[in-house]
Amino acid sequence: MTEIKICGLSTPETLDAALGARADWVGFVRFARSPRHVELEAARALSRQARGRAGRVVLLVDPDDSAVAAAVEAIAPDLIQLHGRESPERVAEIRAATGLPVMKALGIAGAADLAAIPAYAAVADRLLLDAKAPPGAALPGGNGVSFDWSLLAGADLPAGLMLSGGLGPENVAEALARTGLRAVDVSSGVESAPGIKDPARIAAFVTAARG
Repeated sequence: MTEIKICGLSTPETLDAALGARADWVGFVRFARSPRHVELEAARALSRQARGRAGRVVLLVDPDDSAVAAAVEAIAPDLIQLHGRESPERVAEIRAATGLPVMKALGIAGAADLAAIPAYAAVADRLLLDAKAPPGAALPGGNGVSFDWSLLAGADLPAGLMLSGGLGPENVAEALARTGLRAVDVSSGVESAPGIKDPARIAAFVTAARG
């Protein structure tokens, strides 16, 4: 069965929609420039709401040690997602310091970007391939754009790879079929406006991904 992560959840109601749709993972963003950013106390409450019902992910962007520690203390995540320019060494450091599994997001625009996969696969528990942010974009992810999925054809990819970038209820089945991957992550594709999750689109995404 396809593994599904709904990222950027920020209210009890939309988190309930993701849990009710049986998402495997729910993600909470700790990045102040994002419209999906949640304060620590709100994230703590959301995490409690999801406990035992889905895996809890905290998304961090180039965090310093104190930001990592604060997020882990408040959210008690099952997985840390690093979505910035963290080096393989930094990924390994955070994994060792927290004792938690780490998923590293890699931005993909062309075939050359796949060259980074082996170094990160050696230190992260899993990888997420996202569309590289367009030039001048304020956010490293959640920009609603896809990369060319055909780039993955014939590539040597690690197990458990998750696909992200421009996915929605309309195209997730095609993305899974074309890439052969079995795990997807969605944020802006289930929103009615930036940062505003739409319960109907969440349900439709899960149905399409598992159809």
